[in-house]
Amino acid sequence: MMQIIKYRGLAYGLSLILLIAAIASLAVWGIKYGIDFNGGSLLEVEFKGTRPAVQTVEQSLAQLNLGYNVIQPTGGNGMILRFKDVDESTHQAVVKKLADLDNGKLTEKRFESVGPIVGAELKSRALWAIAVALFFIVSYIAWAFRKVSHPVASWKYGVAAIIALAHDVVVTTGVFSILGHFKGIEVDMLFVSAILTVIGFSVHDTIVVFDRIRENIFRHAAVDFTTTVNKSVNDTLARSINTSLTTLLVLLALFILGGETIRYFALALIIGITLGTYSSIFVASPILVDWNRLNQKPVKAKK
Repeated sequence: MMQIIKYRGLAYGLSLILLIAAIASLAVWGIKYGIDFNGGSLLEVEFKGTRPAVQTVEQSLAQLNLGYNVIQPTGGNGMILRFKDVDESTHQAVVKKLADLDNGKLTEKRFESVGPIVGAELKSRALWAIAVALFFIVSYIAWAFRKVSHPVASWKYGVAAIIALAHDVVVTTGVFSILGHFKGIEVDMLFVSAILTVIGFSVHDTIVVFDRIRENIFRHAAVDFTTTVNKSVNDTLARSINTSLTTLLVLLALFILGGETIRYFALALIIGITLGTYSSIFVASPILVDWNRLNQKPVKAKK
């Protein structure tokens, strides 16, 4: 049996390093919000001939004063352009410039415009969605473990799960803050969907471990709580790893073979699910053990 709980200090150290790096990145560089949150225009085109280089497209559009723009090749000959909100005449001027690079054979696939007011509303709704999800998760776990009041109160299972998933969300967001600073990767509503999925997966994996702890408490009431937790983590270890691996294989295929529009959605899920598996084993359960130890009153020596 692996002594996971015994060496939990190593896991705490690794998590602390990851959290410090993520929080520092968020504090210094922040998150590069995409068109969904800041407002702007998105144009997707398909070149019939040879797709021009990104630098060539940038030079061609330089005179149109599009503000900060992001140009992403997609598929075989496609390209997605994101720039500030523009009127219809500017939109047509952009299409004409791109068509000139393709000898007039260019096909416009879609053009979307999102105003800043809509972007701000989406940002607010995204934060509310995450907050509501967290509230219901704590409430559900506290209710599900209501019959387990010893040695750790039922609500503490919910708090431990929230700490673990907060660890997953902060680190995942921190990674995208770093990618946004160095690679120009933007965060959109797909990223929010990925974060909500990570929250669900992280809690699901944690509850499986907690449920085994509950079963082992009833079966072996006289056994030390630390031993019970360590046994429970080992009991569910293979299941957690196998489930995560099968999910990650699918996501890896999406990341490698999928289009540009879902590539970073898949990357967020890969990072988040990996962290979720790690935190359910090495963060959530050890927190219960340490919380129980803090609550234990020291036994006074007899005179």
